[in-house]
Amino acid sequence: MEPVVDRFIRYIKIDTESARKSDTYPSTNKQLKLAKLLEAELKGLRLEDTATDQYGYVTATLPANVERQDVPVVGFLAHMGTSPDFSGADVNPQFIENYDGGTVILNKEKTIIMSPEEFPDLKKYVGETLITTDGTTLLGADDKAGIAEILAAVEYLIEHPEIKHGTLKIGFTPDEEVGSGVDYFDVEKFGADFAYTVDGGEVGEVQFENFNASSAEISIQGRNVHPGKSKLKMRNALLIGMEFNDLLPVFERPEYTEKYEGFYHLYQYGGTVEQASMTYIIRDHDREKFEAKKSMVLQAAAFINAKYGDEIITVKIEDQYYNMREKVEPHPEIMGIAIQAVKAVGIEPKIEPVRGGTDGSRLSYMGLPTPNLFTGGHYAHGKYEFIPVFALKKAVEVLIKIAELVKK
Repeated sequence: MEPVVDRFIRYIKIDTESARKSDTYPSTNKQLKLAKLLEAELKGLRLEDTATDQYGYVTATLPANVERQDVPVVGFLAHMGTSPDFSGADVNPQFIENYDGGTVILNKEKTIIMSPEEFPDLKKYVGETLITTDGTTLLGADDKAGIAEILAAVEYLIEHPEIKHGTLKIGFTPDEEVGSGVDYFDVEKFGADFAYTVDGGEVGEVQFENFNASSAEISIQGRNVHPGKSKLKMRNALLIGMEFNDLLPVFERPEYTEKYEGFYHLYQYGGTVEQASMTYIIRDHDREKFEAKKSMVLQAAAFINAKYGDEIITVKIEDQYYNMREKVEPHPEIMGIAIQAVKAVGIEPKIEPVRGGTDGSRLSYMGLPTPNLFTGGHYAHGKYEFIPVFALKKAVEVLIKIAELVKK
């Protein structure tokens, strides 16, 4: 088995699911199990300054093997946590060798399949070996593929000292999936001049744009009265929540948007007649449109409150991260190196916006310009997640080439 594939399989076997509601950092202790494993492996490769700090950040240094002092210090980062949207426990990967372009049976017993009609990215990989789930968990390519690719690249550079490179800084973070991945990350101590997160999707992606992002927590205070005596008295919080949601643009939901189109995404809704709550994420690449979406949520709440004459709905909006384009674009050489590296390994670069966020979006605003590179994974955060084996290997080649190009 290829070294990067072997690493990837070992890492996805460790459950590192993050939690949205937590009083600890990391949000789940099980992420530290992978952190300690990665620390041990980095020490086994004899990297310098290897450590896991009190927040679960794993960092290490691969020293330069060139004498020049003016070579920039480059960081490679990936995250350990997996999405809380789907189980990451007991991952049982399957290898689909020489994929024939047809329907993939993920779980025969549960009749869970993945057809190229519903999941058209499959059509790109006829003849390739795919790593899929067994239909009961996510795979964890987001972002354990990135971790495996970084470590495989570092190992290769150590084994091939004829490849000259500057100092490389390695970082693995928890909780990117819940928006707090770099809450305590010490950029100055990390010591890179610029960095790349290895947290993208399809082979060839090089990204310097991402969503502006916020969360919106909606609280609805209803009034419960016995349904037999409730005429003109009951206020059903659940129905009022539905009424509120209907005030937001239907075709600005994730299932109707792509590319640069933003959205409102309702991902939690529950309660009783007396009280209900809703949680949205709000996303847009354009800052003005992003602010307009937040304003729309507040206007919808104001409309409901005016209609019923009471403050039935309260809204709490919190910004999470912003589009890194503003911070990366002034440094075109960083993207230039990545694009050159992708071309050098025989891949056509895909310059596309991230329809989400990465640790790099926040790191860029913390003074460390950090665009994003592909891992090769598809359909993250659910049971249909898969990654082609060749994509894992190509990502390793790109990282090696970046390390080599930076010294020039």
